[in-house]
Amino acid sequence: MSATTEQTSEKQPSQLPEWEHEAAGNSRDGRQNISTRGSTKAAMSAKLDRMMPPHRKYLGMRRNVLLWVLLAIVLALLALIIGLAAGLSSSSGGQNLPLPSNTEDFVGDLTYYEAGLGACGEVSDQDDNIVSISHYVFDAAGSSTDTGGNSNANPLCGKMIRAARYDEQYGERRSVDLKVVDRCTGCEPDDIDTTLGAFEKLAEQDLGRVDVTWAWLEPVATGK
Repeated sequence: MSATTEQTSEKQPSQLPEWEHEAAGNSRDGRQNISTRGSTKAAMSAKLDRMMPPHRKYLGMRRNVLLWVLLAIVLALLALIIGLAAGLSSSSGGQNLPLPSNTEDFVGDLTYYEAGLGACGEVSDQDDNIVSISHYVFDAAGSSTDTGGNSNANPLCGKMIRAARYDEQYGERRSVDLKVVDRCTGCEPDDIDTTLGAFEKLAEQDLGRVDVTWAWLEPVATGK
């Protein structure tokens, strides 16, 4: 009698590839995130409706119009604050201006102009050794008519600087001492403007604009 061996096959549970598990998980997470965002948005909208019912008018405007106006005001105030902060930051940088408290030598442009009544209240002519200082420096130092004060009282008035440069015509370095009597509106911080007579002591008139090195002079102590 022959015995037959019955082979039974057990049914194995089906397994999804790993990437399919990840895709399914991401899909569920995505639906949960969308649902969460949707419920949060709905809650915020409901809260806004309770605080400001949409059917009412506020200051004669519909709610949406009022909210846009408020947003515009907030943005304008923010821009104003940023602008003021930038202005204050720029003003605090005055310590880098060529003021008398700064003992460095400064390099800028030297030009000449037709002298007359200066910002310091002094009248000069074309042969005087005087100088007009940049309005940036003049205004940072103190009172100025252009900023609502009295330019005659500016502490830079009457102070002396020494300007020097290598004169190609004479092949040597030359210098001249200049008295501050005016405010130059077209000068950058390190530029100085002087009379034709003083300019010709450092360069030829035809050059018009040359480089110059200058520094503040310490007041000379006078004894009795």
